[in-house]
Amino acid sequence: MSYMSPGEDRTAPYGAARLHAYDPVTQPEYFQGVLSRRLLAFVVDAVMIVAPMVLLAIFIFVFGIVTLSLGWMLFPLLSPAFVIWAVCYNAITLGAPASATLGMRLMDLQMRTWYGAPAYSVLGAVHAVAFWVSVSVFTPLVLLVGLFNGRRRLLHDMLVGAVVVNTEARAASLRRYR
Repeated sequence: MSYMSPGEDRTAPYGAARLHAYDPVTQPEYFQGVLSRRLLAFVVDAVMIVAPMVLLAIFIFVFGIVTLSLGWMLFPLLSPAFVIWAVCYNAITLGAPASATLGMRLMDLQMRTWYGAPAYSVLGAVHAVAFWVSVSVFTPLVLLVGLFNGRRRLLHDMLVGAVVVNTEARAASLRRYR
């Protein structure tokens, strides 16, 4: 199955270099307001990731009281559980048919590969790891990269070959008002 944007040349010979599926010059509706809504989606997703960890920490604390401090030996498991949960959350939600995390769905965003295919679970997991590594190594200022390219891609998007765009429904509504 070929994933190409509307209007892209489908007659190009097999093996020819494919262009990006989403062009910010001819299809600006896919990128309009993406960065600001992506920030809000990140906040929602951060809550979805942190809230279960907080509940788990409270459970371990109470369990430690009940077991006369033996349960508190489970606290070192919180860090690995946090990492595993965050990667699994991204893999499961981005690998779903909507190709979006819960926050992205609320903001009418979706992740696609650079050639237009829907995101898949491994891409979602690698994207999450690439995000945390890029922010950890290069400080949060690395997120400013999105302001200086037409597709509003962040550094970790470029590293994994992904692009975050408006959903087709939102793009269509923006197209009507152009």
